[in-house]
Amino acid sequence: MQIITLFNNKGGVSKTTTTFNIAWKLAQNGKRILMVDADPQCNLTELVMNALQSQPTTPTRSEAQNNIYAALDPVYNARPKQLESVDCTQVKGQENLFLLPGHPGFAEYENTLSVAHQLSETLGPVRNVPGSLHHLIKITAENYNIDYVFIDVSPSLGALNQNIVTTANRLIVPLSPDLFCGQAIDTLSRTLPKWIRWAERASQLDILQDADYPFPSPTLTFNGHIIQRYKLRNGSPTRAFQTFFDDLKSRIDTKLIPNFTASGLIKTTSMNAEDYLLAEIPDFNTLIAASQQTGKPVFTLSQEETGQTGSAWENTKLKIEEFDALFESLAQRAIQ
Repeated sequence: MQIITLFNNKGGVSKTTTTFNIAWKLAQNGKRILMVDADPQCNLTELVMNALQSQPTTPTRSEAQNNIYAALDPVYNARPKQLESVDCTQVKGQENLFLLPGHPGFAEYENTLSVAHQLSETLGPVRNVPGSLHHLIKITAENYNIDYVFIDVSPSLGALNQNIVTTANRLIVPLSPDLFCGQAIDTLSRTLPKWIRWAERASQLDILQDADYPFPSPTLTFNGHIIQRYKLRNGSPTRAFQTFFDDLKSRIDTKLIPNFTASGLIKTTSMNAEDYLLAEIPDFNTLIAASQQTGKPVFTLSQEETGQTGSAWENTKLKIEEFDALFESLAQRAIQ
């Protein structure tokens, strides 16, 4: 079982949509996939359940442990109960795809986890906190005989994401060609090596190894990046977007790859951003609305679901076929 996280501290890069589409494609190809919604905004959960209302922010006694917040409650609220596998949601229309639902209340654990990260070496009562989320995901994945876990996270540099990213096996960075994603690359280049150094130290602490849920040694590897959400003209990015494409490549070449290599996140010898480019995904345009309404990936949409007819449908059909081929390739590269 491998854990893959799509992470960028810049929002609006189609992280959730891409996670959903990759996971569905792998499940379609016979892999058993678990998606974990670790973003308190719960966009992935809403997409899968096609829900218009949020869950309550506080679990009741009768509420089953069917979301990430309730499942971690015994650890974060010091209750005398062991963590148990979550009763996951099977995604409609795809028997190999499951969701560990999110919850807005998950954000409440940020402060507790931050304290545990800093004080677990000297404060015994919080020793079970740092390794608990990884343990929960692991036992849930084992219960469902999962091949790959995909974790959807928020665009944050807080303790929750630090914990999730450093206990994953693979990292994919989704980007969009704009000024702020360039700045985010600079931030990730500085921050992730620090996170890995912290995880290496934490995994060697006796108190965390003797905990009920030991904190694992980091095995994170940078799989690559995805560039998406841009407009095409005559089959290529417009001139304005191309300028940002070039800027992203330059920052990846000069900052992200050298820093990731030095910290052990990159195992290969290539220093060229092109070698880590997993896919370029242009804007879905109107297809994204149909995908969200149906709870299905863009490459499975039918004519009826798009609401189009005639030449409009013929053009859209070609786009759907292109996205199908694109995500087929991306899904395979994501797990290589």
